[in-house]
Amino acid sequence: MSIIRQDPTTREWVIIAAERMRRPHEYNHPDETRLRAVANGPCPFCPGHEASTPEEVFRLPDSSGTGWAVRVTSNKFPALGDGGGLERRETGPLFREMDGVGTHEVIIETPAHDRTLAIMTDHEVADILTAYQARYRALRKDPRLKYIMIFKNHGEAAGTSLAHPHSQLVATPVPPMLLRRKYDVAVAHYDDTGRCLYRDIADEERQAKSRVVLETDRFLVFHPFASRVAFETWIMPKRHQPSFGQVSEEDLHELAPVLRRTLRALYDRLDDPDFNYIIHSAPIEDENKAYYLWHIQILPRLSTIAGFELGSGIFISTMLPEQSASVIREHHQASVDGAST
Repeated sequence: MSIIRQDPTTREWVIIAAERMRRPHEYNHPDETRLRAVANGPCPFCPGHEASTPEEVFRLPDSSGTGWAVRVTSNKFPALGDGGGLERRETGPLFREMDGVGTHEVIIETPAHDRTLAIMTDHEVADILTAYQARYRALRKDPRLKYIMIFKNHGEAAGTSLAHPHSQLVATPVPPMLLRRKYDVAVAHYDDTGRCLYRDIADEERQAKSRVVLETDRFLVFHPFASRVAFETWIMPKRHQPSFGQVSEEDLHELAPVLRRTLRALYDRLDDPDFNYIIHSAPIEDENKAYYLWHIQILPRLSTIAGFELGSGIFISTMLPEQSASVIREHHQASVDGAST
């Protein structure tokens, strides 16, 4: 069983999951495009190998009704698990820990081993988002869980160990300290202005225009003013919803092409970069409070996070977001012009 310990110098919680030391790295980068990734052995996420994964907790059927379009399973090497309790133990005057209670799941995004999100259809992406939300809504009913994060690691530099397209979900019994700091800022802004900080950011970005790369009736895509890495991208809803679990089916289906087009632009312009994306959502107990707005953050891994960033928490980006946004805007415009000719 994993253990959650609190760092007495920062009060941040750290998950110590020794079992994950046995997690295999079954795939390596090939010499050419990862779209043609070749497995070193049988892929446990491919059709026909369902018995190689832990228990299945959710499935969307394919169009034939005989197979699957998206599967969700427990993680074979979980960071958190069902066993144990929520009691906190003092192991010394400054040291506090608790059992690693929580949930760690894998969302297998497609039966196709080499079909990444950037080259999927809008319908396929919508199925993935539907699976995300179904698991989010199911897990938020568990009173032990306080925070649910859905994220994707694409590529070795982003931390993935299996080439088959997949995402992950981790639900924790304590909200992360980073989220609490973000909330402190958002609450202070709400107390001062009566408005949501994230809605105000979206309004400012729309007015500035220079960092906006795509806008639809319901979503805004932009490179944030203080981007941590080059080509960092946020997808933000125009409808005010603190939680991803509150997104309507209609909005979810409009989000699918927005997410796909955003990832395709990065895929085309940056040669299929490694990246992480995170769906940020309010803690479960704060889902109905007005000072937060769920959003997607995409972080391309174009450079290595090194000592200064790790030691200071200050990121060094190699490109102004106004410049990177211009590159992606031009790509979107070229795509529209090409489709219209």
